Amino acid sequence: MPDIVVMFFLLGLVAGVVKSNLTIPHAAYDTLSLLLMLTIGLKGGMALNGSLQWGLLVELLLVAALGGLIAFGLVPLLLRVVRLSAADSASIAAHYGSVSAGTFAVALAYVEGRELLLGPEVTLYLVAMELPAIMVGIALFRRMRGATTASSTMQGIWHETLTNRGVILLAGGVVIGAMYGPMEGAPVTDLFTGAFKAVLALFLLEMGLTAAETLRPLPWKHWRLLTFAVIAPPCLALLGLAAGRVLGLPDGSIVVLMALTASASYIAAPAAIRTAIPNANIGLAMLAALGITFPFNVIIGIPLYHQLVLWS
Repeated sequence: MPDIVVMFFLLGLVAGVVKSNLTIPHAAYDTLSLLLMLTIGLKGGMALNGSLQWGLLVELLLVAALGGLIAFGLVPLLLRVVRLSAADSASIAAHYGSVSAGTFAVALAYVEGRELLLGPEVTLYLVAMELPAIMVGIALFRRMRGATTASSTMQGIWHETLTNRGVILLAGGVVIGAMYGPMEGAPVTDLFTGAFKAVLALFLLEMGLTAAETLRPLPWKHWRLLTFAVIAPPCLALLGLAAGRVLGLPDGSIVVLMALTASASYIAAPAAIRTAIPNANIGLAMLAALGITFPFNVIIGIPLYHQLVLWS
């Protein structure tokens, strides 16, 4: 059977499809997302306690470059095959090169539930892959438009992306967890880590409701984009598999890395792209990233990526 947290996503999806009056108050959703980000950071930081090495820097640079490479490769595909405008091609490439914290959380729960060997640095993958694709997407759009990158605009995007609450909580949680470890920080961290799956379940309930809303009514006129949103995740996951094998990562870490490369951002990227590429249709990005790719990864993708790791 699927992991129990996935069933909460399906519950939200069904509730949205049948137009139930079930809603998660916005303040409650904000609280859940904050708790989720902080808990992921703390878990990663505690795992890193006492095991930080210089070799980790090289690994993180390679993982970060993977996000930028994905965005770079997707732009011509979106332009010529999906037939989107330059603005929308750059926007969606940036969303798909960046990562989904929700997908990461589900993959982490999946790996831990099956007791797969997991490297302590996987949370840093989430942080490392957040920004490069966004910057590549913006740079490619400016190049296609024949514009030079205004330093003031780029500085603002760097600031907005690096200081958004998700990145601050993730990075801060990693630092705090690494400083205190699982024993010394236990009076506080046990509360967060013990409730991780419960918080994730409620978060996914809201994501199911949101995904259903995004797909209602199903926009068949964007069939090329919908097809891309289904086909892209397993194809991009193979890049994560290849990178994981090159880096010599354990199976659990590779599954998480595959889930990240297969995911698409629906929090950090929309905010940055809306500022940098104002004529991009963010609704299209949300339709693909949250309406199609996120459900695909949560329901089908992550177990599939695990099987690919076992077969490779």
